[in-house]
Amino acid sequence: MNIQITNEAAKWYKKEFEIDHQTQLRFYVRYGFGGFIPGFSLGVSYDTPKDVHTSCNAEGIKFFIESKDAWYFDDKDLKIELNKQAQEPEFKYL
Repeated sequence: MNIQITNEAAKWYKKEFEIDHQTQLRFYVRYGFGGFIPGFSLGVSYDTPKDVHTSCNAEGIKFFIESKDAWYFDDKDLKIELNKQAQEPEFKYL
């Protein structure tokens, strides 16, 4: 499993999270709608990596997923692009 994030999507996170320095953002599984598995969705928060399953860097940000959340992706890659019409990130599971 890998994470891919476009520079446009990473810039969106920089703006929305008001990031002006290097930081680390974690994608984690939470209860919610609109996700890959019914009843679950992805959340994002500032965090310090503890047991990283996969990560990538874009626009000075380290994006990562912890091992305890890897089950959600079912060995699929996560690609994050900016949906230009909605002006927000869009998650694709490949």
